[in-house]
Amino acid sequence: MNPMRRRLLAWVAITSSSILSCNLYADDTESHAANTKPASVVQPGAKLKMIGESYKFTEGPTADNDGNVYFTDQPNDRIVRYDAKSGELADWLSPCGRSNGLFFVAPNQLIACADANNEMWSINLNDKSHMVLVDSVDGRRFGGPNDCWVDTDGTIYFTDPLYKRPYWKHTIPSDNPRGVYRLSPDGKLSQVVDDLVQPNGIIGDSENRQLWIADIGDKKTYRYDIAEDGSLTNRKLFCDMGSDGMALDQERNLYLTGGAGVTVFDEKGNKLETIAVPKGWTANVTFGGEGHRELFITAKEAVYTIPTRVSGLR
Repeated sequence: MNPMRRRLLAWVAITSSSILSCNLYADDTESHAANTKPASVVQPGAKLKMIGESYKFTEGPTADNDGNVYFTDQPNDRIVRYDAKSGELADWLSPCGRSNGLFFVAPNQLIACADANNEMWSINLNDKSHMVLVDSVDGRRFGGPNDCWVDTDGTIYFTDPLYKRPYWKHTIPSDNPRGVYRLSPDGKLSQVVDDLVQPNGIIGDSENRQLWIADIGDKKTYRYDIAEDGSLTNRKLFCDMGSDGMALDQERNLYLTGGAGVTVFDEKGNKLETIAVPKGWTANVTFGGEGHRELFITAKEAVYTIPTRVSGLR
């Protein structure tokens, strides 16, 4: 055989072998990647546990530093406390302004969306007294503050949709503007979002300066950057799902609520899993218990818990 031809055939054989090896390696890598799923946020083997069902419609859970959870039973005008150590539930405050969303501010303050008179409250945990922080904007009543988040400097962000209540003795026009507001520590109120159909759930990350707001009326959740002056910038669509309430964990996974239960998304907006809740509607969620590693879920007349492998964002 011609020496040149022999060298050419040898080169072809080596090249073909290399290409085949690369393809096999690529196929194996792709197969491995396809079969690798993120770890569940739920502790291995953990099951959903109903801890109470004597309510009419549960909402607004928030946890204190010890993991005790405060939540609302809005139609019955009461705030209920879940003791993290004993697991006992007991009425804590009634009446409570028909509070909806709550947020704990250390060491002894609850911020409450008090829906009876369309107000934002500050409730003292020690003596249970309250102070009205704000009740109107530009001379008109709010539509009904619904959910809130408090930044580390005490700035309050809250959503103001409109869900007409049968217990209102006043009238809120159907065309009342829907919005998201910022209440600064010195009491200055400003509107930070005005272009959502029905803003509802809200949660923030004070360390990374980000805020998530659910537009439940448009089945969307958006992520915003919190600017130095407290305004919201760089709106980005996070996922095509709205939410009644929401929570964040230490891995920056976002927990949204609705008809299926609690749906979890990673920090990039990829759906990880859904924790099914058998009540037809899950209203809100937070982290409580020891180390804040217990997901606390409000769902219509019931409340549930389930242990998680990752703690809630504090």
